[in-house]
Amino acid sequence: MAELNTGDGGGGKGGKVRSKKQNSKVDLTAMVDLAFLLITFFMLTTTLSKPQSMDLSLPDKDPKDDAPPVKVDENRTMTVMLGADNKMVYYMGLLATPIAGPKEIAYGKDGIRKELLSRKKSVLAYSAALGKPKNGIIVIIKPTKKSNYRNLVDILDEMAISGVDTYAIVPEFTPEETKLIDKSPAVETPQ
Repeated sequence: MAELNTGDGGGGKGGKVRSKKQNSKVDLTAMVDLAFLLITFFMLTTTLSKPQSMDLSLPDKDPKDDAPPVKVDENRTMTVMLGADNKMVYYMGLLATPIAGPKEIAYGKDGIRKELLSRKKSVLAYSAALGKPKNGIIVIIKPTKKSNYRNLVDILDEMAISGVDTYAIVPEFTPEETKLIDKSPAVETPQ
């Protein structure tokens, strides 16, 4: 424990009379015990941060050749192409006979999110009018080699925010799509 030794002063017979100082002793045991108890308490009650990640479904490594291709209604499909310098172009349906677009659009709530929500609502109304089960919109995301990673993450975030359940990332481009994404002017991404 901590102990402080003090001397008598002069120790001789003559001179001033000084009062004898008591030995002062500070016991730090209780404070150290309390510190360890607090550290232990906070370590056991603290929740660690959860890793933030997206769930992605990946295709099988060995696709079966005998499986027939899945037919998708082009009225439900929306293709979003990501280009260099924050370019994004979308169209509904097929590029040869588009239902809407092709149109360049910006990122954010007034751009792609607004369009996704309105198209999602129109696809659900279309399915209900035909008496089909409620099938939602299918979004095909096509990033070019010149697009950046941030734009891909932004569009995946927009899928989660707008509640689009079915989307796919497809790296293949048709020559018409390549011409379309290369000729459109750049759009600034809002910060």
